Amino acid sequence: MEIRLLKYFWTVAQEGNISRAAKLLHITQPTLSRQIRELEEQVGTPLFHREKNQLYLLPEGIFLKERAEEILQLNDKLEQAFSNKKKKQLEGIIGIGCVEADNSDTVAMMLEEMVSDYPNVRFNLVTGTSDDISDRLEKGLLDLAVLLEPITLKSVNLLKLPREEKWGFLVSKELFISNKEKLTPEDITGLPILCSNRVEVQKLLAAWSGLSLEQLNIVGNFNLIFNVFSLVENKVGAALTIEGAVSKRQLESLIFIPMEPEVKTHCVLVWKERIQTPVIQEFISRFKHAFGA
Repeated sequence: MEIRLLKYFWTVAQEGNISRAAKLLHITQPTLSRQIRELEEQVGTPLFHREKNQLYLLPEGIFLKERAEEILQLNDKLEQAFSNKKKKQLEGIIGIGCVEADNSDTVAMMLEEMVSDYPNVRFNLVTGTSDDISDRLEKGLLDLAVLLEPITLKSVNLLKLPREEKWGFLVSKELFISNKEKLTPEDITGLPILCSNRVEVQKLLAAWSGLSLEQLNIVGNFNLIFNVFSLVENKVGAALTIEGAVSKRQLESLIFIPMEPEVKTHCVLVWKERIQTPVIQEFISRFKHAFGA
C-alpha cells in the first residue's frame, strides 16, 4: 500500500471532508476522491460512511487510520533522517512532455510533490502530440515523456501508468447516433470520421472496426483533438479520441461515446537509455515507487 495513499486517507479521515482535505494536500478534489475510491477498492471494503458533504469513518476505516498513523510517523522519521542532505544535493530542471490524457493530472501531482520536497528543482512541462513529444525526447530536448499507447519508440525505458485510457468517438449532440451509450463498428459504417494522423492510432481503428482504412470514411486527420471541436460540433465528422483528452473540458454541444467492443490503452512514462542527472533519477524513482515498478 502506497505511503502517498495512506497520507491522503489519513488527511480525509482527520478532516471528514474531501474539499478541506484536498486544500491541505494541495491537490484537486476530483483527484483526491478518485484516490480514496481506489484505496477502498484495494482494501476491498468501504472505509467511510458518506452523508452530504461529511465523511464518517466506518469500523474498517478506524482500524486503517490507526495503522496509517503508525506507518506515517515511521516514514516521516526515516525521510527526515535523509532530508537535509538530499535537499542540498538535488537541483536542476525536469523537462517533461505530456499528451492530453486522463493521466495528465498524475504528472502534475508528481511534479508538485517534487518541487515541494526540493525547492531548487524547476520543471519545463510541454504539452503536444505524441509525435512532437517523441521527437523532442529523441533529440534530447526533453528528459521524459508521457505518451499514449501504442508507441513505436526504440531504445527507451517504459513505465506503464495504472489508469487506463478509454477510446471512443466525440460526436455532436445533434448527430443521429448521439443517444447511443456505445458505438459498434456497424454504427460507424459510412459515418464521416476524423482520425489522428498517427499511424498507430489509424491501425487501432482499423483493427477494431475490422475494415481497412480505405473502407472507412475518414474525411480528415488531426494532431490535437481541440483543433477539431468546431468540426465535430458542425457535424463534419465524429472524432476518434480518448475520454481523458476531453473529459476535463466543458463541451455543451458535444458528447463522448465509448467504443464497443471496448478499447483501452495505457499511458507510459518514457525516457531514453542514457545517463540521467540526479534530479531526473529521483523523479523516475518516484514514479517507480508510486506504481510498483
